[in-house]
Amino acid sequence: MPSIETLVTFFGVAVVLALTPGPDNIFVLVQSVQRGGRLGLAVVLGLCLGIVGHTAAVALGLAAVFAASSMAFTVLKFCGAAYLAWLAWQALRAPAATAQGPDGLAPATQAPGWWKMVGRGIVMNLTNPKVLIFFLAFLPQFADPARGSVALQLMVLGLVFMLATMLVFGAIACFSGVFGALLMRSARAQTVLNRVAGLVFLGLALRLATAQRS
Repeated sequence: MPSIETLVTFFGVAVVLALTPGPDNIFVLVQSVQRGGRLGLAVVLGLCLGIVGHTAAVALGLAAVFAASSMAFTVLKFCGAAYLAWLAWQALRAPAATAQGPDGLAPATQAPGWWKMVGRGIVMNLTNPKVLIFFLAFLPQFADPARGSVALQLMVLGLVFMLATMLVFGAIACFSGVFGALLMRSARAQTVLNRVAGLVFLGLALRLATAQRS
């Protein structure tokens, strides 16, 4: 097991990384403003579950395969880009809600379900090969073979990273959800938010599609 000092240092670094603007926290922000804090938290849970997947891949050595294989990297990144492009299309063509729920947001029949949003977060994270390669380079730096199983240490570090991400992204989702609830009381604001969300998703798709391994 990693030492307490290592875990505390790692947690601090993970918080800083979670606060740094990037595709994941932008994704959380946009979805929370558009869908509300509750569904934003579902996206956060999905992203954190994706972290578990990446950590397991590093611990099992699968990440090294993707890092070494240009084809695997390309296939994974284009799958992720295609998914984001589909979300962009859905957002760009979404109409404003004709009625409002008790919280001022779109009715539940017009919003994706909670578990569907969890799935969005999982897919968003797992189909980004840059995250996988980052974990491959980042996690082992905090593992010490003298302290036992490296694979076990990597899994513990992954869980700590997930905790830091959940705290930071959860705060983003809650604050963005409150702001979004106010905006979504207006049909015009809903339309603008849908279009902005679509453009953001499209931008993330292009960024992922043009990502390089180095």
